Amino acid sequence: MHLDPAQLSALAAVLRHGSFDAAARVLNVTPPAISQRIKALEDQVGTPLVRRSTPCQATDKGKILARYADDLALLQSGVLSQLNITGRPVNLRIAVNADSLATWFISALTATDLLYELEIDDQDHSADWLRTGEVCAAITSRSQPVQGCDVVPLGTLEYLAVASPAFVARYFANGITPQALQSAPMITFSPKDRLQRDWASHLAGRPIQPPTHLIPSSQAFVHASLAGIGWGMNPTGLVMDHIKRGDLVILGDGTTLPTPLYWQTTRHMKSVLAPLTRAVIKSAKSALSPL
Repeated sequence: MHLDPAQLSALAAVLRHGSFDAAARVLNVTPPAISQRIKALEDQVGTPLVRRSTPCQATDKGKILARYADDLALLQSGVLSQLNITGRPVNLRIAVNADSLATWFISALTATDLLYELEIDDQDHSADWLRTGEVCAAITSRSQPVQGCDVVPLGTLEYLAVASPAFVARYFANGITPQALQSAPMITFSPKDRLQRDWASHLAGRPIQPPTHLIPSSQAFVHASLAGIGWGMNPTGLVMDHIKRGDLVILGDGTTLPTPLYWQTTRHMKSVLAPLTRAVIKSAKSALSPL
């Protein structure tokens, strides 16, 4: 079976941009042309690929073909680059943890002319995006490569437990005891974020389940700590100036909690991703502590 590249491109565009009209504008064709290409592809594979909702959604088999279309576009982009030919910018999906994005990762993205689609997830879970084939690369805390992937060690992102002076005076006036940790509101990024709970449980010597704010933004996480609504584990690079000014107080003995980070990429895209990989390693080296 031969899969037509134009039909695959139409499928990927519909699913990425949410409608046949939007896909037509991006590909510079008419909406009926997009519809005909999708129908022809669905007829060829014998199953629906797009749910005609608002926005359009992929069926399970549509997801497989859309990922294949993205891979083809990336490979073609790599070939054109080697030939010094400028083509249409293509999309690269990457899974990255929010704190890396907020502290050091953006500078690496200047290495290519790709269009980036970033999926934000906890570093302990970002490898799952690689496992399902939904991204070509990921920043992850897992040193074991996902099947079909290569892994490069990057370094450790250091975290400090901090709170505002007013928060410390209110909840930790008698020290950071297990009882105080159990009642002091904690800030977490998402239900997957275990940094705070693990730190508190280690300090207390027993499991700790404090009241929790869910704030899914690295910058807002710092602002929430400054505002005194809770304590949390923040990357040292985001809070050190606040600590020096006295706006935040380090909790515990000041020992940082190191989180190891690795760069995993799909092996069949290794050559295409090589410039980005080099840039990621360079940016990480300047911002992260050695493993």
